[in-house]
Amino acid sequence: MSTSLQETVPKRRVAIIGGGLVGALTVLYFAKRGWQVSLFELREDLRVPENKKNLSHRSINLALSARGLSALKNITLGLDEKILEHVIHMKGRMIHLGEGKLKSHPYGVFGECIYSVEREILLELLLNTAAKSTNVKMYFQHQLKRCNFDDGTLELENKKTGNPFQDSADLIIGADGAFSVVRTQLMRVVRMDYSQEYISHAYLELTIPPRVNDKGEKEFAMDPNHLHIWPRHSFMMIALPNRNKSFTCTLFMPFENFDAIRTEDDLMEFFRKYYVDSIPLIGEDQLKKEYFRNPRGSLMSIKCKPYHYKDRAVIIGDAAHCMVPFFGQGMNCGFQDVEILNGIFDEYEISSVQSNDKLALALEEFTKIRHPDAITICDLAMYNYIEMRSNVVKPWFLLRKRIEETLYWLFPTGSIVPLYTMVSFSTIRYSEAVQRWKRQGFLLNVIGMSLLTAGTAASIYIGYYRFRRV
Repeated sequence: MSTSLQETVPKRRVAIIGGGLVGALTVLYFAKRGWQVSLFELREDLRVPENKKNLSHRSINLALSARGLSALKNITLGLDEKILEHVIHMKGRMIHLGEGKLKSHPYGVFGECIYSVEREILLELLLNTAAKSTNVKMYFQHQLKRCNFDDGTLELENKKTGNPFQDSADLIIGADGAFSVVRTQLMRVVRMDYSQEYISHAYLELTIPPRVNDKGEKEFAMDPNHLHIWPRHSFMMIALPNRNKSFTCTLFMPFENFDAIRTEDDLMEFFRKYYVDSIPLIGEDQLKKEYFRNPRGSLMSIKCKPYHYKDRAVIIGDAAHCMVPFFGQGMNCGFQDVEILNGIFDEYEISSVQSNDKLALALEEFTKIRHPDAITICDLAMYNYIEMRSNVVKPWFLLRKRIEETLYWLFPTGSIVPLYTMVSFSTIRYSEAVQRWKRQGFLLNVIGMSLLTAGTAASIYIGYYRFRRV
């Protein structure tokens, strides 16, 4: 098709429902592809200063890693570098063992790190970048009520005025989170397998404020280049650094543990028993205030299939696969969704001006490729909670981890690669990473048992030798 003819053909229209991180990144990818893009978001535009005070603060800082960075790098030259100007490097976990004892567990054997980033800063950067595109329109405070996928019509409500709003699109993309309206509408037209599971643990946010030094300057109260963990087997607390020198702490534990803390005395008794070193960091008065003021959040996992309907609709991010936050992959996985969908569009040569049967095939391919990986990372996220709250202090786990890291350090191109490395520092498929992890697990167990057996035999021999000398 000639350039002049392309200019006269109407561009395809895509309606993206949900203006969170994944939705905003999706806007950038489709704008670059030349589509006419409409973004609809229920919340207010956070870029407007007076709206910032109305934003509900979402707990659990974000951990940006290789998958998310890859998606950011591939959409706009230099966007990943710009975002890295607003992050804090975290090179490992700092384990708070109790009685003031600390133990650093590096994330990678070659100095790899993940990045603590504040949700609002990252979202504002994405929205500001999207706003520069002439083929993008963004509608805030617009709530989707229903849609007809076959004719592409959308019925929305302007929450500011209360007036109805109608639009239409060739493709509808649901990036509207765990309680997705688009997913609910999809269930009416496809045979969707769907499961939703709340875990028995809740979370509550606390804050470690900056410390003021002798010069009157603010500084971090703890090492800012670690994700801090207080593992207590059946529950835990974590802390991630912020650029204002504070830490966002999140307490994870069963609902019944939260329910048992009814008074300030109960709270202080609990913290003196399990998190005594955090009390002077948070401050006793602030701890009491935040604990009883801040809401508890629920944690759930959502799995579903398929993600698409013909050539008319697709869901991505939490709308397709909501996971608990313990592997730090929710945002990274959602960003990778967008990058993979874009790659499939390239493979099937989906243009912004031509309508063809390949779009249906492309969306079907997205479900086929992405679903096994989404299921895998949802399960891995739950597994990592057990690791963070309990396994990180178990001798057998630490021995196996040391063996695994040593082998990887000695033979970086060999068959042994730590699971965390494959998940956080590569873009290898999640499902492939777990399959590889399971295969190498047998070898690691054999090596570990051999070392333990050799160590035990050596101890017995030395003990016997000393006994004979006596």
